[in-house]
Amino acid sequence: MEGFTLTYDHFDPEAEQLREAITSTGNGYFCTRGTAEWEDFGEIHYPGTYTHGGYNRETTIFDGHPVLNEDLVNLPNWLPLKLRVEGEPAVRFGNVEVLDYRHSYDVRLALVERYLRFRDEAGRVTSLRSRRFVSMAHSHQAAIEWTLTPENWSGRVEVVTALDGRMTNQIVARYRELEGRHLDPVSPRTFGPEVIALKVKTRQSDIYIAQAARTRAFHGDRPAETERRLHQMQDYIQQVLSFDVEEGRPSRVEKLVSVFTSHDNAITEPLAAAGRHVLRYPDFAGALDEHDSAWTELWDSCDVRLPREPRAQVLLRLHISHVLQVCSRHTARHDAGVPARGLNGEAYRGHVFWDEMYVYPFLNLRLPEITRSLLLYRHRRLTEARAAAAEAGHRGAMFPWQSGSDGTEETQRVHLNPLSGQWDPDLSHRQRHVNAAIFYNVWRYFQATDDLEFLRDYGAELMLEIARFWASIAHLDPETGRYEIHGVMGPDEFHERYPDSEEPGLRNNAYTNVMAAWIAHTAPKVLDLLPSSRAAMIRRHLQVTDEELETWRHMSRRMCVPFHDGVISQFEGYAGLEELDWAGYRDRYRNVQRMDRILRAEGRDPNRYKMSKQADAVMLFFLFDEEELSELFGRLGYDYDRDLARRTIEYYDERTTHGSTLSFVTYAGVLAGVDPESSWERYLVALESDVNDVQGGTTKEGIHMGVMSGTLDLLQRSYVGTSITGDVLRVAPRLVDRLDGVTFCMRFRGTTLRLAVEGDKLILSAQAEGFRGPLHVGVGDDVRELTPGGTCVFAIPGGVPGTASGR
Repeated sequence: MEGFTLTYDHFDPEAEQLREAITSTGNGYFCTRGTAEWEDFGEIHYPGTYTHGGYNRETTIFDGHPVLNEDLVNLPNWLPLKLRVEGEPAVRFGNVEVLDYRHSYDVRLALVERYLRFRDEAGRVTSLRSRRFVSMAHSHQAAIEWTLTPENWSGRVEVVTALDGRMTNQIVARYRELEGRHLDPVSPRTFGPEVIALKVKTRQSDIYIAQAARTRAFHGDRPAETERRLHQMQDYIQQVLSFDVEEGRPSRVEKLVSVFTSHDNAITEPLAAAGRHVLRYPDFAGALDEHDSAWTELWDSCDVRLPREPRAQVLLRLHISHVLQVCSRHTARHDAGVPARGLNGEAYRGHVFWDEMYVYPFLNLRLPEITRSLLLYRHRRLTEARAAAAEAGHRGAMFPWQSGSDGTEETQRVHLNPLSGQWDPDLSHRQRHVNAAIFYNVWRYFQATDDLEFLRDYGAELMLEIARFWASIAHLDPETGRYEIHGVMGPDEFHERYPDSEEPGLRNNAYTNVMAAWIAHTAPKVLDLLPSSRAAMIRRHLQVTDEELETWRHMSRRMCVPFHDGVISQFEGYAGLEELDWAGYRDRYRNVQRMDRILRAEGRDPNRYKMSKQADAVMLFFLFDEEELSELFGRLGYDYDRDLARRTIEYYDERTTHGSTLSFVTYAGVLAGVDPESSWERYLVALESDVNDVQGGTTKEGIHMGVMSGTLDLLQRSYVGTSITGDVLRVAPRLVDRLDGVTFCMRFRGTTLRLAVEGDKLILSAQAEGFRGPLHVGVGDDVRELTPGGTCVFAIPGGVPGTASGR
């Protein structure tokens, strides 16, 4: 890895699917895995294209019981380009001698490139250079360019260009017993001599998907004399382009593609739109130039410079690239949430979880219009959340743990344990804390943007209904005088119920209860922020009474938080669980990240032990700073000494397997102020988690949006130390030796700021254009007003003078 480029210098069949996920190309509307165009689906290669909202439900029968699942559908494969030399079989890795091979990824442009030099069975040596991108300039556009050079021969070649609608969902091994067919054929079609097109539809959700491809061949800048043959079936269409090539003379093939679905705006139907658009596309060079310009604008807003850590620098940029390929300005025009595994594979079935909590902080301070649109995904599903709460006997809105097309609960009720081969009950839908995450996301977005219009029209209703849910699910214990919440799961996920109990869920998960208390305190503030007429209307519409507001205020002061041995208890009864023989298990299994599966395969119950998959109670120290938590716990009547964070973090760190990549992000964040060196070690692990597939096989199923975004948020929030208190943007840098030279831009309440760390100085500059002031920024107690085009220079406590790059 160097600069903006990731390069694989040899072909490795076992690593190919991981590389395909890492080198995906997307634009926030659709993404395509980085599969070689000349390879078919099989054990080594997995072509996949996915778009926001492209879901379909199918039913599988297990033991006579129907199991319903909704998947993000693997759409028709638009990639196929195959080369035949002098009538021989199409070139693949397996039927030629590979003389040279490089697979590289231009992170700045999300452009995947392959260079293949090979010798065929007849001794002909040929080089093939492939470049491919999904356009950031035009949401429906993608393009492939081949440069083909015969090195020791001249003759005739055939290039097969195709659109393949025979795709199924199969990349996740543990889902393969479930129905993976989601597409039905509709029709192939041509639009003139150069354009083939294909239309399919999803089998249950009736989404129509159309693709069109325009393929041309060139000798230099001159069109090649080409013969074309057409072959088509209901779910597949191809053209074969035949033309002559000369020794030492490069020839080019360009395939421009358009992708539409029936969810798109301003179309009559997707097949006509796809054909019309692809006919208007420029050549590859023109399309790439427009794509480059669009990415340049994004990098101006989103790039992060970390000059003292070269590998971390490239990984941060890789993460920025992937986040923007899933969440871009194109996304903002669609009904889209944040799939936890991006649009790069089928893990978690493409569902939307609480991982968005890790995604939004980076976007809030750069491209807040994207966060705004993604939050609307939740508001549009408020009706379903209300219905789910009512069905469970609660009030307000109860959002699902896994959300897909319409906001109903998509979490499986059974889950395959790959170690035992058994289908175990899955109670993870009881992670009600997703409701707290949505409330938190709306509030933090408002703090970063001061978008009162969004709060007025959408956010307030969401937040008040979520607050109402927590008041409904909580109950007041008359003996203790405290509110309790029973029957839930925390973020940990290893603990679903108490040992030997058939009753699902736990009592008083500390994270859940503290979040509920914070929500109960914050919700009335939301009403106070609104114009009085709007606040009165919302109260009438939702029937929010004075008594209900008083209940919220009482909850904010009397929520139960369990403790034991001077630390926050993960949940009531945690102290009575058994300790695990960690050393013994690490000796036997080495990787204990999924300790729950290991124990179940041994016939033991994970609920019996003091262990966690990921940060649970520790999440509180990640989401709130010390001042906020001190105030929160004080309001609840609990002591909050400065050492509580350290004790609690250390206690659970020893008992956490980090079975989720999010855990490395969270622990890196909470350790930043407690143990900076350990924090940085976790940070580096988090940075490597996808590119090196630290979980041993999960990244090929889809990148982890939470960890990629989380590493970006960690730098700005935990290390540079940005936070928002009232109307002040505060900065408190840590690990300043590693941060020396850090530079990035932010948008704070509509104004673009540039932040730089230079030795012992923090420099904040405001762009004059579009300034929306006044803006207040501060380091410690030094708070100043930032003027249009102005700069504030602060001294960094503990900074090293004169060490900045270029000083």
